[in-house]
Amino acid sequence: MENYFLLTICKPQLYAYFCSVKISGKYWILLLILSLIWGSSFILMKKGMYASSGEMIFNSNQVATMRILLSSLVLLPFGIRAFKRVCLKKHFVPFIVVALCGNLFPAFLFTYAETGISSGFTGMLNSITPIFVIFIGFGFFKIRMTYSQILGSIIGSLGVISLLYFGKSVSLDGDWEHIFAVVLATLCYAISLSVIRYKLSSYKSIDIAAIAFLLLLPPSLTIFMTEHTWSVFESKENAWNSFIAISILGIIGTAFALFLFNNIIKNTSALFASSVTYFIPIVAVFIGFFFGERISAYQIISMLMVLLGVFVANSKRDKKVFD
Repeated sequence: MENYFLLTICKPQLYAYFCSVKISGKYWILLLILSLIWGSSFILMKKGMYASSGEMIFNSNQVATMRILLSSLVLLPFGIRAFKRVCLKKHFVPFIVVALCGNLFPAFLFTYAETGISSGFTGMLNSITPIFVIFIGFGFFKIRMTYSQILGSIIGSLGVISLLYFGKSVSLDGDWEHIFAVVLATLCYAISLSVIRYKLSSYKSIDIAAIAFLLLLPPSLTIFMTEHTWSVFESKENAWNSFIAISILGIIGTAFALFLFNNIIKNTSALFASSVTYFIPIVAVFIGFFFGERISAYQIISMLMVLLGVFVANSKRDKKVFD
């Protein structure tokens, strides 16, 4: 799921693009599959932690660790190959930032958050990331803002505030700290994406992801052992059922989706593929609703406001107004 956010910082002129370029039906289907894979990640985290009875099987740290570990093992051959192509000595710090902020920290923050909030609400909050990307680019990388970005950021920020307010009354079983864990995770994503855009843009996205997970293999294996994860398989009857959900999350939701993502970009463009940004939270909401999670109309409206802000901010190129 992490790499689709690479697309949220491309400033896609989506409407004009769709009107001027004919996309094969095959790639619309692949885009839908990709949206379903990444949109279902949030419920898979929940299913990885809890049995259908509501009993906790794996704790949030164990689920996050296995997700990272499985992804690292699957991408290991690609990481070794990418290691020969990238200048890791020159870009070691940016790659570490991407590994930690783009993968490790969010994995733990999201699973912790879902011990207190619904998967659908988590998917809604996930749509905040592009707004953070704009602010970080302006504040830390001196990127000039356009009128459309300012307007989109204002609309998106109002949507975020509304989403936080209405989300607490419907989707919160824990405390505000669970909501802010998701907000912090989206901030981590935004930091990672900004580093990718401004420091690692010369590399392919699959090489960036493969190197990041290669760097995370030793710490994820260490945490797997220190969290006594294997003992859960011996003591919990439903452990293997939960592990299936975690495996799908780590292997299908990361490794396979990454190849699908790159195939779409290769055969269409990043502009077309960027539309997945708008579908993922919607998929997460519908899947959460299917599994009996409560969702209010106010939350839906708030989420659409955030997505509208993202669309406006990326809808066109216009005059820079701030340096």
